[in-house]
Amino acid sequence: MSFKIGVLLSGNGVYDGSEIHESVLTLLAIDENRGQALCFAPNINQHHVVNHLSGNEMNEQRNVLIEAARIARGAITDLAEVTSASLDALVVPGGFGAAKNLTKWAFSGPEGEINQQVKRIITEMVQSKKPIVGLCMGPTVIAKALEDTGLKQHLTVGTTKETSPYEIDAISAGMEKIGAVVEMKTIKEISIDVENRIISAPCYMMEGSITDVRDNIKQAIDELFEMLEA
Repeated sequence: MSFKIGVLLSGNGVYDGSEIHESVLTLLAIDENRGQALCFAPNINQHHVVNHLSGNEMNEQRNVLIEAARIARGAITDLAEVTSASLDALVVPGGFGAAKNLTKWAFSGPEGEINQQVKRIITEMVQSKKPIVGLCMGPTVIAKALEDTGLKQHLTVGTTKETSPYEIDAISAGMEKIGAVVEMKTIKEISIDVENRIISAPCYMMEGSITDVRDNIKQAIDELFEMLEA
């Protein structure tokens, strides 16, 4: 049986969309497990466009779905057309797009809004008892989608015990504020919430090489397939 794994993208590029390494390595890990990756993204405008060479904001507008199609090589669907019935599992890669386009965490923290189509698909997956994987900032999207459900899902965005370019402590506190139970994990570890069938991995939230990120994603996706096959 070839499991159908949804991959929720938020654009194209770490500073204003999906983290490309994480997204591509996710697609690779799914394929290595003989699964079928189905990419989709919300058909909305990006919050803004960032020049990835200079880091400066650009005076132009881009569409999340169209930009994400670059990663998916054109094989992508509007999130509004996707339901949990067509999926066996869901993966949410990181990148600032998760916190700018899927949610507004980058601007308002845990109080920021979440795109309603994103909330819907995550909620549908959880209600259907279908597994979800959150990578990098992906777990904040999951936490926001499940806010006020009382599920107490276990999630990680990294650890304060090792070097990170981001404020792991503040992000973790924000996740706990909206109902998640945060676990501290290194880039060599993953969090496995057996009860809620949610897996999360720090990836580029921690300092690490592309090999470290590749290994962390493979850990998470391999665990996902074990969960599906159990």
